[in-house]
Amino acid sequence: MNDHDAIIAELALPSYGFASGASVELINRSENSTFLVIDPLGTRRAVLRVHREGYHSADEIRSELAWMRAVSADTTISTPNVLPTISGDLVLTVPDDGRSRHVVLFDFVRGVEPDEGALVDNDFRTLGSLTARLHNHARQWARPPDFRRFSWDWQATIGPDPRWGRWESLDGLATDAIAVLRAASDQVGRRLAIFGKGPDDFGLIHADLRLTNLLVDGETTHVIDFDDCGDSWNLYDFGSAVSFIEDDPRLGAWAAAWLDGYRQHRQLDAAQAEMLGTFVMLRRLVLMAWMGSHSGTEEVRKRGLIFAEGSVEVAERYLSGYGLFR
Repeated sequence: MNDHDAIIAELALPSYGFASGASVELINRSENSTFLVIDPLGTRRAVLRVHREGYHSADEIRSELAWMRAVSADTTISTPNVLPTISGDLVLTVPDDGRSRHVVLFDFVRGVEPDEGALVDNDFRTLGSLTARLHNHARQWARPPDFRRFSWDWQATIGPDPRWGRWESLDGLATDAIAVLRAASDQVGRRLAIFGKGPDDFGLIHADLRLTNLLVDGETTHVIDFDDCGDSWNLYDFGSAVSFIEDDPRLGAWAAAWLDGYRQHRQLDAAQAEMLGTFVMLRRLVLMAWMGSHSGTEEVRKRGLIFAEGSVEVAERYLSGYGLFR
């Protein structure tokens, strides 16, 4: 646990009306730290997100929340309610030794993540359906004039200005592995350039819509964690859906199920679907960069070498054609 983020969380609580003695328990930590907050009497629960310093501006966070709230208001997709401070702010800025840390509070949402140890095709059919509905909403939604989010285009993923760093920075990559991965990266770049950024293919997406960002409560499925949302290719959301499990032999069946769910709500032709492998490879390289830039964390220390080896296997299959799904 990042104790300093817990201190920031505790400093934020009075602004949301929590009484002294409220408990703060870490739920997870990735780019941000997310905490479960329970008031002293146990009658109020909420989820508080402490943003990583410098990752998003307050305006960018407000833009994320604007889309999330619009999705909830305009569709039947459930997203957590954003809770304002006592003074009505959706984004709280906490002074931190001359710096600023941004904090957001959400309603506590009941539910459990789908079990990644027991995945079935229908999990990905559900993901595909939700993804298409979010894409439909994003394409017809009138963004506020001050809407600001970053892009997940080639330049910002594996191009000259990668947001999460360079995939080559992941420890444990041998020279021959780098050569295979570089060939795959070059192939991704070529195919994306040909594919282009037409309005039916590129726009505002969740960018991390995987099973770990669903909470299932009976018949209701909540979509959470819009923190990475931004402009990208629609199909990057499929690459995100199979994050960290791209080398699983069931990938082809999952892709077919995701497409089936997606096409229930949004048209996707064969030429577009043929690009799925490219977006799986793109996302895998982006995750390598993320792990390289977080090399000091326990998760990366445990998984980094295995992930690097698996990435080479994915790249070899990708370079063989569209063999990722065979």
